[in-house]
Amino acid sequence: MSTLLTSVMNMMSPNVVIVGDFMLDESVFGDAERLSPDAPVPVLEVKRTESLAGGAGNVARCVRAMGGQVTCIGVIGNDAEGNTLRALLEDDGIDAEHLVTCDERPTTVKRSIVGLAQHRHPQKMFRLDRETKEPISQDIESRVLESLNACLQRADVVCIEDYGKGVLTPSCCKAVIEHCRDAGIPVIVDPANIDDYTIYAGATAITPNRTEAERATGTRLHDEEPIAGAVELASNLCEELSIHAAVITLDKHGAVVKEKGNDAKHVPTTVRNVYDVTGAGDMVLAAIAMGLASGMSWVECVSFANIAAGLEVEMFGATPIPIAQIKLAVIQSCEEGRSKVRTAELLEIELNAMKQAGKRIVLTNGCFDVIHAGHVAYLREAAKRGDVLVVGVNSDAQVKAQKGEHRPVYALEERMEILAELECVTLVTSFEEPTAEALIQQVKPDLYVKGGDYAKEEINEYELLSSLNIDVEVLTHRPGRSSTQVTAQLRGEE
Repeated sequence: MSTLLTSVMNMMSPNVVIVGDFMLDESVFGDAERLSPDAPVPVLEVKRTESLAGGAGNVARCVRAMGGQVTCIGVIGNDAEGNTLRALLEDDGIDAEHLVTCDERPTTVKRSIVGLAQHRHPQKMFRLDRETKEPISQDIESRVLESLNACLQRADVVCIEDYGKGVLTPSCCKAVIEHCRDAGIPVIVDPANIDDYTIYAGATAITPNRTEAERATGTRLHDEEPIAGAVELASNLCEELSIHAAVITLDKHGAVVKEKGNDAKHVPTTVRNVYDVTGAGDMVLAAIAMGLASGMSWVECVSFANIAAGLEVEMFGATPIPIAQIKLAVIQSCEEGRSKVRTAELLEIELNAMKQAGKRIVLTNGCFDVIHAGHVAYLREAAKRGDVLVVGVNSDAQVKAQKGEHRPVYALEERMEILAELECVTLVTSFEEPTAEALIQQVKPDLYVKGGDYAKEEINEYELLSSLNIDVEVLTHRPGRSSTQVTAQLRGEE
């Protein structure tokens, strides 16, 4: 099993403290089917309004979706929007107790106007922002640092999420980093889009995207092949800022990670259909924080973050991705996941992730020797009963015991390879026992399917299935030759 897959499956539920710019994201959805008669602008017929925690709040939501425990430290206004933001975070199981309320500044609000025309994908038409970028006062800064110190004792990792809204002043950043270092807590920075990163000096790691890194260093990477330039840039950031690691994300080119004492490495990513890049940077910070706190290496952290961010950009808006969905993507990205054939260990891991993602699992089993049209029709019908069809295949020894000395015609590996090529089959595994009871215990499907012309009560494993409350269905075989008939004919016995 790949080291990344092992690390992700063993991921813990760490305590992540997030210090930064917390915002309220509001989206006003409606139909944009016509232009205004008094100006050449689209008219939005409002259908609904949706509010979500944004900015550093979205990082918190991403960490929570991955199973982490989250504490938020930042500044909100003494206003209705601030109350809404705090309530949204708490509803997601996030600790918002340490958000400092300030009478002198409003809660940052990003209000997006989203239109739908002719039943196509919704599109953001424009955005209204209400905010101040004025630096927080010394008094508010002191309260922020008091909150940090109160939370460091239980923290596994601290994230700085800087959107340049005035909360993370140079003195505040310096103090946060110093307090974390004194406490022995790693601190990861997602920097603001600024010219100078020295305010983050001494942090454990920094995670700018390509555009941010270019601006901060005054270096322009080659458009077609930015990797070599990013390697040099990341190395320079590590040295100049006295940090342990620098991670530069490069969109479709993946990311480059430079760790102190090691050569910089390029971590490729899977090219995906990009629908909306909103929230991708937040997901990267959240995933790296989760990985680091769970003991992953830096390359594993960045690989995990690449996969998570890749799922994010396929979604509309800033949408946290559940850990079960990320685990599935990790499995599919590793060598073991490139075919449908699974070992018992990997099958159990993958099915657990699928179940967490709400998938309906269907299990069937058999010899599947000399596969014919009847098999294909049966498996196609079984697949329609759920989201995932798992096929268990008898070992060669069991086929011989059940079918006779001349069977199987095809060895186990060949039978599984043939089944894996069928579109309706999701996963294929094998089992050694005379009955499928051990396989059923392992898979624990929502539905168990067999083919035949008998009552379900006649199935050998029916008592076990009933005790586990697993639904059972018998699908009538499509008329035609059986494998036994085919092999007999080939031997000249018919």
